[in-house]
Amino acid sequence: MNAKNRKIGNQPFYMETYVTASKKFSSLRRSTLAATFAAIGMCMGLVPVANASADYPNKPVRLIVPYAPGGATDVIGRVVAQHLSTSLGQQFVVENRAGAGGSIGAGQVAKSAPDGYTLMLGAFTSHTINAALMPDMVPFDIEKSFSYVSIVGRVPLVFVTHPSVPAKNLTELVELAKQKPGELSFASAGNGSPQHMAVEMFQRQAGVEVLHVPYKGSGPALTDLVGGQVNAMIDTVPAAQSQILANNLRALGTTTPERVSTLPDVPTAAEAGLPDFHVSSMFALAAPAGTPAEIVNKLNGALKEILNTQEVKDTLLNQGAVATYTTPEEASTAIIDEYNKWVDLIKENNITVQ
Repeated sequence: MNAKNRKIGNQPFYMETYVTASKKFSSLRRSTLAATFAAIGMCMGLVPVANASADYPNKPVRLIVPYAPGGATDVIGRVVAQHLSTSLGQQFVVENRAGAGGSIGAGQVAKSAPDGYTLMLGAFTSHTINAALMPDMVPFDIEKSFSYVSIVGRVPLVFVTHPSVPAKNLTELVELAKQKPGELSFASAGNGSPQHMAVEMFQRQAGVEVLHVPYKGSGPALTDLVGGQVNAMIDTVPAAQSQILANNLRALGTTTPERVSTLPDVPTAAEAGLPDFHVSSMFALAAPAGTPAEIVNKLNGALKEILNTQEVKDTLLNQGAVATYTTPEEASTAIIDEYNKWVDLIKENNITVQ
């Protein structure tokens, strides 16, 4: 028997077999240990991510308002920030990033880290219009750049005319426009504004042709409407309400599915014969795309309570906004549907920014 093959007891012992088996065992042991440590490493790597969502927020949160201070979006943003700070125990700090009709601030949020610490309170009717009207000029994608948390408020619009216009309701206004195609003048807050899109929608749904007169803002447009320089306008209820109550303007119909509480005697456009005429300025809270669902849902849960408190409802109503809560899925659907609505309208009517 050679040195490699010996007997142990009554059994032969083969050294080569032993060495081979030892190598295989060592290799298996190393593989098992490597897999074990890899699994532990993965778990350790996942713990901070899980904790980051579980203890959110653990530092102040930036709430970008993409408009100048003092406007409706800014006021609504500060109300939401104040109550989120109280509800979630960290400061939600409003930062105004105005410019390009809200696109600069929206683009900044779209490019931010999706960690829940940079959010936006935006006027998404304007954002969707800008994206549909100037797709190559906005630094975000409505469908891909944001994780929508909730719609927080809507500002209704209302058809108003100068008292000299011989139309006492929306049906008569449609008949008048058909009798005088291209002669009835409609003011707006400017090309591409929600008021302008409402005029285009009116022409499309009512089958009429009117004269669009764009102004640099709602204020000068209303001034000329009260003065009789233009015939009509579809403006926000907060902007037009004082002139309506003073009988300087005649309200013919609101653009919401239900009547507006501050104008209870004014019928909706649907009641007056335009069943699909729904336009409002929509405000929503959004995070960068890819924000963890746990964070989005935590913010949404806080908003559900906040937007159902009477104090918040009253505060938003003072700005002309109706407090509105939605799930993240409902918010995403509503905003993307609105964007697609504007895309279709702009293409069919060949609308351009002049």
